[in-house]
Amino acid sequence: MTGDWRMDRIATALRGENPTVLRRLTAGFAVIGDVQFLPGYSVLLVDEPDVQRLSDLPRSKRLSFLSDMDQLGEAVERVCRRLDPAFRRVNLEILGNTDPFLHVHVWPRFEWEPADVAGKPVWLYPRERWSAEQFRIGPQHDVLREAIGSELDQLRSAGRVIGDGQPKLIGGV
Repeated sequence: MTGDWRMDRIATALRGENPTVLRRLTAGFAVIGDVQFLPGYSVLLVDEPDVQRLSDLPRSKRLSFLSDMDQLGEAVERVCRRLDPAFRRVNLEILGNTDPFLHVHVWPRFEWEPADVAGKPVWLYPRERWSAEQFRIGPQHDVLREAIGSELDQLRSAGRVIGDGQPKLIGGV
């Protein structure tokens, strides 16, 4: 995956030109991470390029964004649990220290991770993990991409969509 989409991830997602987009959600875009040294790593991008913090969103959209985060986290968890018996958990992080737009990192964590980083933040992984060709997103991750996208579709069709911050059950109740 090449191109200038990395220079403006949100605008290219809005135009349908960001190749990492898995699904359009209520308040953002679920995208697969650029690196996959922890298979399933995904990111939720807010759909407004000028929004830098969660508190910049009106309350209803803030709740929708957090619901999108929940859905993406659950989709990654389901897929990783199914594909790797060593799956442990998902970490969700809103940091904002590098990129100037609101986004959430969704990191799956596994039993096979090296002991020196297993219980620590992902950011402590050696720099070479972040740039090694073998971990760059590519066609070898198509099955993973499809699985996460399908899980998102299932969660949304099961009535887990939140528009105003309140769960909506399809068909009543």
